[in-house]
Amino acid sequence: MCIISLAWQAHPHWKLVAIGNRDEMHARPAQPLARWQDREHMLAGKDIQAGGTWLGISEQGRFAVVTNLSGYGAPDGNRASRGDLLKDFLAGEGRYSDLSGVSFSDFNPFNLITVEEGEALVHSNRPDAVSKRLEPGIHGLSNGSLQNPWAKAKHLNAALDDWLHNASENSADLLDLLTDRSTYPLTTAGNNQSPAQLEPASSGIFILNPVYGTRCSTVVAIDHQGNGSIIERRYSASAIATGQDRLSFTWPD
Repeated sequence: MCIISLAWQAHPHWKLVAIGNRDEMHARPAQPLARWQDREHMLAGKDIQAGGTWLGISEQGRFAVVTNLSGYGAPDGNRASRGDLLKDFLAGEGRYSDLSGVSFSDFNPFNLITVEEGEALVHSNRPDAVSKRLEPGIHGLSNGSLQNPWAKAKHLNAALDDWLHNASENSADLLDLLTDRSTYPLTTAGNNQSPAQLEPASSGIFILNPVYGTRCSTVVAIDHQGNGSIIERRYSASAIATGQDRLSFTWPD
């Protein structure tokens, strides 16, 4: 993902609402949102190249989303895939299923938000590895830190807050918030050579670019009874919607 806004225990009806766009090279193959055949309790898209995912849900009560963290040089292709962190955490099995024992420094720079057993955590690995409890409220991430969200993340937070207070019934309406192409200044630090560098000096929530741009929009909404849905809308390089899927699920009490 390249932008995510998340409302965690910030509404009397909704336990968790998360909305975001995945920006990626259009040539990088991916499978759409689905229940994974070998892990049927896991709902996510799949990065075919590396085998992991960028955002997903587990019907065992887990949620995870990752963004690249800019400003720390070019990514190292020899490092482990960040998508594997999500895949194993959501599956509850594998090398990275218990994040407390993972050496985050083995990965390229990232921000990672996880929810499990009623607790939300935000993890990052630059400049140092850290995991912190995410307090109830609305939080936004792009390719900067949670403490200093980029302007477009602040705008998306405000839009989500408005939806929660004024029209918080149909979660599918949140997809419209993710089509905003208004431009906001980018904030970077250091020498950024990640794919996000292909964005212009100012960037929208939705990025239209024939090489690197918004590939899909995702909405997750889970109420306090554990009833949830995840919606994914996919786009072509010319920003034409090419498909949409919605899956329902239930989290344990």
